[in-house]
Amino acid sequence: MQPEILIAICVVVVILFALIMGILSRYRKCPSDKILVIYGKVGSDHNGQARSAKCIHGGAAFILPILQSYQFMDLTPISLNVDLKNALSKQNIRVDVPSRFTVGISTEPTIMQNAAERLLGLKMNEIQELAKDIILGQLRLVIATMEIEEINADRDKFLVAVSNNVEIELKKIGLRLINVNLTDINDESGYIEALGKEAAAKAINDAKKSVAEKDRDGEIGQANARRDQRIQVAAANATAIKGENESKIEIAQSEALRREREAESMRIATAAEAVQAAKAMEEAYVAQQQAEKTRADLETATQQADIIVKAKIAKEQAEIEAEARAEVARRTAKGEADALYAKMEAQAKGTQEILSKQAAGMHELVMAAGGDADKAIRLIIANNMEELMKIQVDAIKNIKIDKVTVWDGGSGSGKDGKTATADFLSGMLKSIPPMGEMFNQAGMELPKFLGEKTEEAPQTLDQ
Repeated sequence: MQPEILIAICVVVVILFALIMGILSRYRKCPSDKILVIYGKVGSDHNGQARSAKCIHGGAAFILPILQSYQFMDLTPISLNVDLKNALSKQNIRVDVPSRFTVGISTEPTIMQNAAERLLGLKMNEIQELAKDIILGQLRLVIATMEIEEINADRDKFLVAVSNNVEIELKKIGLRLINVNLTDINDESGYIEALGKEAAAKAINDAKKSVAEKDRDGEIGQANARRDQRIQVAAANATAIKGENESKIEIAQSEALRREREAESMRIATAAEAVQAAKAMEEAYVAQQQAEKTRADLETATQQADIIVKAKIAKEQAEIEAEARAEVARRTAKGEADALYAKMEAQAKGTQEILSKQAAGMHELVMAAGGDADKAIRLIIANNMEELMKIQVDAIKNIKIDKVTVWDGGSGSGKDGKTATADFLSGMLKSIPPMGEMFNQAGMELPKFLGEKTEEAPQTLDQ
């Protein structure tokens, strides 16, 4: 075989070998403690949108040259020492919560995608700082919603609340919470420590109260009382010791520290007993005073409500009735006024009509008399002469004279030669108002054709 052909074959073999090795080098296997993140042109999701990365946990994948690249993310758990200082609780008491959190990158598909988008390329210390900031914020938020008693007494509830809040926020950057361990909870004011001492003092006080109650019950019989007293005292002491041991074990976590502070706890318990007794008496006085004040306020409010409400109802009722009566009066008055106005208007129209007709009639009468008013008056008088004479006669018509006695000698004559009978009749006739006098009283002058006024001539009465 010629050397040139051999060289060509060797070159082809080397090229093929290099090509195969290059292809094999782009095939990457993912270890169980890592996540393989492929980025570049990785296709699209089920909504048709281009994906920024493709995450694989376990298995292997081929990395397309030029079009794709890859990196690994470590799944090793990250331990964070979170020392929360001066966190404000719901009671506005600042507490210190030293704790340790263990987090790691999640292997859930959606959360792995978040980790690939937000944590890829970050160093371990950067991831720790980011997670620590999130945990501190959520830890402060949870403490702000809880009271010290809840945090101290119900640790499980506190841990559940912390875990839920922290887990939600960590998932947003691709992490998951593995474990939470609260080292201890302290406060600057010593409130938590006081709660423990209060619990111990309460246990001692309860025991002493039980002993006192049993002493009282022991008065039933001396022998039985002494026996019961010893039993109850022993039981109370056992309960008190048990309570003290549990409280001090929970605070100190060691039997040695319990023995060291036993004397101090007894002194504190005695002082706490006195303080609690004084506090109970003070609270009783305050409660009694508040109850008396509340009762007085209630009584005053009740009386005021009875009087004021009744007076207000009576006032409103009187106002409504007065307003109703006023409205009725207004409407009645308006109706009467309208009726009176209509009546007066009708009367005025009738009077105006009568006067208009009379004026028209008088005008026609004067025109008929040739425009001479005197002649018109004469016509009116002549037309009503019969009525005028009737009025003259009616003036003496109804005079009742049962008997007239005239004392007259018959031969003599009275004054001016008149007899008494003549004088009587003449005087009666003269009592009738003359027609001329009536006209003068009316401001008119008797027409001449009816007679003129003459001087009275002596009248004689033939006998």
